[in-house]
Amino acid sequence: MIRKIIKIDENKCNGCGACAVACHEGAIKMINGKAVLIREDYCDGLGDCLPNCAAGAISFEEREAPAYDEKAVLAAKQKEIKAPSVMIPRMSQLNHWPCQIKLAPITAPYFNGANLLIAADCTAYAYANIHEDFMEGKVTLIGCPKLDFVDYSEKLTEIIKNNNIKSVTVLRMEVPCCGGLEMAVKKALLKSGKEILWKTVTVSTDGRILD
Repeated sequence: MIRKIIKIDENKCNGCGACAVACHEGAIKMINGKAVLIREDYCDGLGDCLPNCAAGAISFEEREAPAYDEKAVLAAKQKEIKAPSVMIPRMSQLNHWPCQIKLAPITAPYFNGANLLIAADCTAYAYANIHEDFMEGKVTLIGCPKLDFVDYSEKLTEIIKNNNIKSVTVLRMEVPCCGGLEMAVKKALLKSGKEILWKTVTVSTDGRILD
């Protein structure tokens, strides 16, 4: 049948994972750092994922696709609820060291062509799937301006100026003190003189993605 369904542009996707969180049907999953429509019959075509994609990687299209299967979606959700709890080891997505902004070198091989994640310390505790949804495929730097009593903008400026950074994602908490981290990134991007795709994702104190 011909119907409205989402389309994901892999080239625009920056791997933030916000669309996968917003998709209540489970049609979108993060695979190798990119959003993928894994089940066309799980996509209801309503587009809850669209406004959550800051990179503009998701759009609607009308094409031949299986009908939305609400029963299958509900059955899958019920299966997840009934499934026995099994401890499955998770792989860390932290692939470099050190990760603290204050300790990170200005230049390092892993910065070459990197998608940079600059995360507030507390996000790792507030958002349970930070490794899978945000850190995968990115170089992660963490910090807290309130605890470090430092303006990170100078260090971040040098990192951005001296390396081929492809994109920057700021992952912050909703609390006011995290504004310092976001402001430092904005200043660094401006001082670097480079035009780099960047965005901010905010996590609530109860672990929800707010934007």
